[in-house]
Amino acid sequence: MNHGQPRAAVLALHWQVNVVKPEGFFGPMLAEPVARSGVVERAARFHGAAGVPVFFTRFTVPEGEGGLVRNTAFMRAVGDAQEAFRPDAPGALLIPEMAGGTPTVVDNQKLSGLAGNDLAARLAEQGVDTLFVTGVATNLTVEQTARHGTDLGFTVHVISDCVTAADDATHTASLANLELATAGCLTAREALARLHARS
Repeated sequence: MNHGQPRAAVLALHWQVNVVKPEGFFGPMLAEPVARSGVVERAARFHGAAGVPVFFTRFTVPEGEGGLVRNTAFMRAVGDAQEAFRPDAPGALLIPEMAGGTPTVVDNQKLSGLAGNDLAARLAEQGVDTLFVTGVATNLTVEQTARHGTDLGFTVHVISDCVTAADDATHTASLANLELATAGCLTAREALARLHARS
């Protein structure tokens, strides 16, 4: 990487069994659209080709609930089913397609992957100023994290073909919001072209 060039990282959000697999807690809502979209394979390829650090976030609920606050229907639902979200529960694990090697995994009890943990500080300490975001679901953790990261001062790009939601209309509307609320959405191909131009 050239001296003075922006430093980038990938935030890979909620690629865990509970979110994207049929047997997971949110499987009834998300497993079919995730599988139909092909997003898992595209995101895994992007993570492998990016050439920058990849940070996986997991939504977990430790004993005592950690930083969970039951202030939304979403948080109440996972709080009521928290045994399924224990850090060592099968549903909390990264999906096999994402779990190769020794992935860097950061847990929290918030919708934003940058809330309730030290990830933003760790990124800043490493000089990272640009974030490329993948994950599920577009309108939930992806949008919340992308907006949060932007407010924290990062340049954020959501990878539009490496995210998906429960239905196409919601996904499309969320990407339209993110186009305005972040530095703009990019396809994996566009993002890789930018990343490789820096190296």
